Amino acid sequence: MKLIIRLLVGMTLPIILIHTVMAQESVTGKPDPAFHIYLLIGQSNMAGRGVVDSISKVQRPRILMLDKSRQFVPATDPLHFDKKEAGVGPGISFAESMLPADGAVKIGLVPAAVGGTSITLWVPGAYDSITKTHPYDDAMARIKEALKYGVLKGILWHQGESNSGSFSASPTYMSQLEGLIERIRTELHAPHVPVVVGELGYYRPAFTNFNAMLKEVPESIALSAVVSAEGLGHKGDNLHFSTDAARELGKRYAVKMKELQQMVLRLSK
Repeated sequence: MKLIIRLLVGMTLPIILIHTVMAQESVTGKPDPAFHIYLLIGQSNMAGRGVVDSISKVQRPRILMLDKSRQFVPATDPLHFDKKEAGVGPGISFAESMLPADGAVKIGLVPAAVGGTSITLWVPGAYDSITKTHPYDDAMARIKEALKYGVLKGILWHQGESNSGSFSASPTYMSQLEGLIERIRTELHAPHVPVVVGELGYYRPAFTNFNAMLKEVPESIALSAVVSAEGLGHKGDNLHFSTDAARELGKRYAVKMKELQQMVLRLSK
């Protein structure tokens, strides 16, 4: 009987946790400042294509994700649901690295990346016929729902594989990226939210020039940084990061995000 009770308690804890998070707005009348929200956008390497393993399904009480039905649930891989190939990406390892040790903060991940999408699809009204989604509009709808319960602390962007083949368009890409970040910040009334952009994998020569261009991001976009993908391997397809590489990338995202958040704090004083 004691064993059955323990099992029932263990099964109900995630439900209680979810209910607690979702009740934040109704109980306090405003988002919980200790619930830190991060928006994950871009294409497949943000969505994650790493092989799901035993670590993928470990639930972490202080890390939640906004699921397909726009409910916060314990975060497990795959975070995303853009395509059936969705697997391990950088999101959960990023969140683990962002959690302070004192236990006062919860992390809410808002997965909204869409595999195979060009940056031209990340504008209002654009439609991706393959996934039958509106990448930008869907991302905004999801993050706005999440912000009823917590506060926006950062944006992660990893995209470019779909644009790297036509490198002659690189000047246009940078202006498009600037426009995207400005649009998001304006729409969310978050002019100082930090943005971290990830490099493409070094394993494909075609990505070299694209990564060189990304080095301009911190100078072109205020409160932004670029995270290196040097040394990170692919899963065997010469395109998508492996499980271990995706997790390492998430940790690198966290390092840059923390640096930017400290910068925001200094600017606010």
